Amino acid sequence: MNPPLTPAGTAAETARQADLWKPVLLRALAALAFGVLTIFWPGPSVEVMGFAGGLYLLATGALLLWGLPKTGFARDGAPGKILSAGGAALTGAGAAAVLLHGDGVFGTVAALGLGIAGATELYCGLRHRGRHVLARDWVASGIIGLGTAAALPFFISLGAHALLGVAGGGAIISGVLWILSGLSLRHDSRPALPKP
Repeated sequence: MNPPLTPAGTAAETARQADLWKPVLLRALAALAFGVLTIFWPGPSVEVMGFAGGLYLLATGALLLWGLPKTGFARDGAPGKILSAGGAALTGAGAAAVLLHGDGVFGTVAALGLGIAGATELYCGLRHRGRHVLARDWVASGIIGLGTAAALPFFISLGAHALLGVAGGGAIISGVLWILSGLSLRHDSRPALPKP
C-alpha cells in the first residue's frame, strides 16, 4: 500500500500546490497597477477614488480567497478561516468603496478592510513562521496593511488625492513584496533540468 501524499500528522504547509505563485503574482500586479494609477492621476475625484480604490481592495480580497486552497490550508481549518476573514474583509470593503463615494467613507472602509486583512496576515505569518513558504511575506504584508490602515484616517480631511496617495503608497510597497515572492515561487516550482 502506498503512503498518502499528505500523511496524517503532517503539517498542512507541506500540501501547498505548485501553482501558488499565480495568485501571489496576480495580487502583486493588482497592487502595482493601483499604485501606478495613484501616482499618475493628478487630480482624482471622489468617484475615481471610490472606483479605483474599491476595485483594488475587491481584487486583492478575491485573490486572497482564490489563493487560499493553494497555500495548503483547508478553508475549515483555523489558518484557513483566519485568512478567509481577511479576504472577506477586503472584498467587502472594496464593494462598499465602489458603491458608496466619499472621503470619509473611503478612509474608514479602506482602513477597516486593510486593517483586518493586515492583522490576519500578520497573525498567520507569525504563527507559521519557518513552516510555510509565505510566512515572511504575510508578516511584511500584514505590517504594511496595518500601517496603511492606521494612516488613512488622518488623511480624510485632505481629500481624495491624499487618501489615494496613502493607499497607493502601501499598495506599491506590498506589490513589490508580492512580486518578488511570486517570482521566487515561480522559479522554485519549475522542475529541475536533468544534468547532461
